[in-house]
Amino acid sequence: MRGTRFTETMLGTVRLDAADPVRRIRLDLRARAEEVLHPHRTVRARIDGRVRVTGLADDPGATGELEISPLAGRRIRYRLSFTAQGRRLTLDGWKSVTARHPVRSMTVLPFSLHEDGAQVGQGTLRFPLATGLAPFLLSFRFPRRENAADHHAPRWDGSPGRTEVWYTTLTDPATGTGLWLHHELVAPTDGSAPMAHGWAAVFPPEGKVTHARFGPVPWTGPAHGFAAGDVTAVPGRLSGSAGDLSWNLTEQPAAEPLFTFPRWSWRRPLLPATHMLPAARATYDGTFADQDRTLTLRGAPGASARINGHGNARRWAWLHADLGDGGVLEVVAAVSTRPVLRRLPPLVFLRLRHRGRTWPRRAERSAVGLLGIGRFRADIGLPRWTVTGRTLLRRVRVDVTQPDERTLALDYRDPDGAPAVCRNSESADATILLERWWGRWRTEATWTLKGTAHAEVGDR
Repeated sequence: MRGTRFTETMLGTVRLDAADPVRRIRLDLRARAEEVLHPHRTVRARIDGRVRVTGLADDPGATGELEISPLAGRRIRYRLSFTAQGRRLTLDGWKSVTARHPVRSMTVLPFSLHEDGAQVGQGTLRFPLATGLAPFLLSFRFPRRENAADHHAPRWDGSPGRTEVWYTTLTDPATGTGLWLHHELVAPTDGSAPMAHGWAAVFPPEGKVTHARFGPVPWTGPAHGFAAGDVTAVPGRLSGSAGDLSWNLTEQPAAEPLFTFPRWSWRRPLLPATHMLPAARATYDGTFADQDRTLTLRGAPGASARINGHGNARRWAWLHADLGDGGVLEVVAAVSTRPVLRRLPPLVFLRLRHRGRTWPRRAERSAVGLLGIGRFRADIGLPRWTVTGRTLLRRVRVDVTQPDERTLALDYRDPDGAPAVCRNSESADATILLERWWGRWRTEATWTLKGTAHAEVGDR
């Protein structure tokens, strides 16, 4: 089955109360429905994007829902939550569709603003036909629908010498604290019983990074995700405890899946390992506690990812960067342990989702180039590592810094018993420069992340 994706921009004015001046407001939204739109039906879609209110708000992480019912219900309703100067506001309004005024009724959105259930403002938004119609129509996509929950199920088939990982990284927007939950299944090469283990880690903006481990315990073969004692990682929920740390989180996918490696490698495990995100972006609500305090998370941005393979690479680097406004960058650069592949420089798998499109279009492009030309390159080290690469009309440079005081080193073992060490920071810094060729290289976009990039360098 197919879904529907499109973007929409609306402009207007809003006033919070009688004493407040009239302010300009702009919405840049992305909508995702799990079915193809039909005018005679009611279709519900998730929306997210950026809300800008002059002198009050500029929130790129707004989320909500859209009810599209132009014939059945004669309305198109928007409900969107965003943050304005520390206040959590909800925009609620609808276009009342009528045959008497088809254009006006489809382009004018009166709305009200609410805080904690009480109305605190009202305004009107308009769809700009002259400048917005063409981008709106061209933005429509009808992708095959993929359920993020399907990718959480274990893929281990009972073979020895395999490892499978479920991990989640996120940043608390209120405190800037980074969190890391790592869940791992290991089936030893010698054929002994598989085990489940993992850890949780906290990366405060100031102070010492702390972590605690759980397991190992026998693998019980859950059907829908990971389980080890009281620790679970299943679609929509993460819970458990490790040492002084405990957590109970709900996960709401905010984007479609992203395959860092070729999509076929996830279905058919022919490569030494493969990596993907069931949802390229997600938000998290709930609590995460240590011995000193309890974090209450509301709409914390992050993502969960999956790894399936024979173990760790000989050397690797990884980055997850939430770029805001629906954008995300995922990078895996690795040197294989296989006899021939380990002689090569790091293979780079880079996926940039920007303005609703993913670049490069195919995951193989960044790793092998086109006929061997244009392959992306990585210079792996600490505290700084870089990735550069280009296609015909675009090029990118990624600079990642993992300060020592914000990096956690953890040791563990692969299925063959070989030791591995990962050096992870959920509060790393990153700068990304994307350029496009228009007769010369011109800047298309730049991003700077201070303490909110999720990165890792490891070896075995």
